[in-house]
Amino acid sequence: MATFGNLSDRLAETFKNLRTKGKLSAADVDGTVREIRRALLDADVALEVVKEFTGKVRERALGDEVSKALNPAQQVVKIVNEELVEILGGQQRRLEFAKKPPTIIMLAGLQGAGKTTLAGKLAKWLAKDGHTPILVAADLQRPNAVTQLEVVGAQAGVPVYAPEPGNGVGNPVKVARDGVKYAQQKMHDVVIVDTAGRLGVDAEMMKQAADIRKAIDPDEVLFVIDAMIGQDAVATAKAFQDGVDFTGVVLSKLDGDARGGAALSVASITGRPIMFASTGESLDDFEPFHPDRMASRILDLGDILTLIEQAQGAFDEDEARKMAEKFSTDSFTLDDFLGQMQQLRNMGSIKKMMSMLPGAGAMKQQLENFDEREIVRTEAIIQSMTKAERTTPKLLNGSRRLRIARGAGSTVTEVNQLVSRFEQAAKMMKTVAKGGMPNIPGMGPVPGGMGGGRSKPQPKKKGSKSGNPAKRAAENLALASGEKPAAGAGVSGGTGFGLGSSRKAGGPSEDEMAALQKMLGR
Repeated sequence: MATFGNLSDRLAETFKNLRTKGKLSAADVDGTVREIRRALLDADVALEVVKEFTGKVRERALGDEVSKALNPAQQVVKIVNEELVEILGGQQRRLEFAKKPPTIIMLAGLQGAGKTTLAGKLAKWLAKDGHTPILVAADLQRPNAVTQLEVVGAQAGVPVYAPEPGNGVGNPVKVARDGVKYAQQKMHDVVIVDTAGRLGVDAEMMKQAADIRKAIDPDEVLFVIDAMIGQDAVATAKAFQDGVDFTGVVLSKLDGDARGGAALSVASITGRPIMFASTGESLDDFEPFHPDRMASRILDLGDILTLIEQAQGAFDEDEARKMAEKFSTDSFTLDDFLGQMQQLRNMGSIKKMMSMLPGAGAMKQQLENFDEREIVRTEAIIQSMTKAERTTPKLLNGSRRLRIARGAGSTVTEVNQLVSRFEQAAKMMKTVAKGGMPNIPGMGPVPGGMGGGRSKPQPKKKGSKSGNPAKRAAENLALASGEKPAAGAGVSGGTGFGLGSSRKAGGPSEDEMAALQKMLGR
């Protein structure tokens, strides 16, 4: 995630210096802790959190678990990871649903934190999980807040209760109370109440939020905080905790380019768990917050579990089974290739998925240069083909490729590259489907493969090793014709082509000359 980019880079550099040391001295540990402290302070993490965190890391790093470890550097990374998990909240905390529906969720936070958009994201996420949420427009203060919530609700496919126009008109406490009653009548099992914020913490906003809380008695009060506001996050969180109190935190704009100190401070200081993270502008850019996975991302150790969950949500099991059969029976077509890419796109941003891989920090430049529109261009090329061409790519001669390129607004080179990628993918998947190990470009064949048996040794190529091109060509020609080259070929004898005295006196034949010219590149 971009929010932790600088912090991740600083920590990675610190640990890289440790890996060169076989044993860590007290000075090495102190130097490492000092660098971690600087990195956290630069990331806008609250000072009291930094002190507590680095104190625990130092104490454990100077203990037996590091001094007796086979790999001290890895042990220090493990300690930092575990302590990061702790300051991020330790265990994941899920939403607590009411025993008797509806479950009431109240959103609170400053204006501009992203509450309204988040209401839509949370509603859509709950709907996917089989719930029937409804949004209640109780933010009657901010201009067009009601209209925005209605638009977001429509995008999420969720109804909105909005009896008042807003823009300063209406009683938010009454709207919230009536919204809960309406949800009960219409059998909605979750009510999400969007409340007003201010540009800064003030008594009027706190009173209104406290009155709404008292009127609807919510099961969860989620404090929505902008992950990019740095040190101010701590003061804001404390003010809301004192004025309204909340049961959990939602971090919005976690895809921004800020330093991320809010995420590392709020849970530790308020004692309230971070429950969700909003990671982009799309309504699908929303995920439950896992402290252990976030710590892994910060330390560039990857987040494979979230990646798997996203894949499971986007890929259909029956479709995957059919695809496996196609791979094994050689019936994989460009239509199937297109379907696979579209499913990949349904998972969300390719960049974001790649950033979850371990060591993604080292590929930062490549990730930044990656063009998400490449899949769209590939789709256009395949969709410009006829049904027969997609089923049988061997039909794609030069004129057909030119027509496809024009139809897709691309070049023949791009069409050629797509066909080449498709053929490589089909070949690789067929190998995997049969239990073998694919020959990945740049890695060479894997001896013995997976279930592929031992690879046969390749016969040594026979040929001349002479440094003289003419002599080498003559000797290779002799070998090809089944004869043993003369010992002095290319030196003695009557021809300038090095055909020795073993050749007939009339010199080389026309066929031999043609073969020689071909070998010499003439």
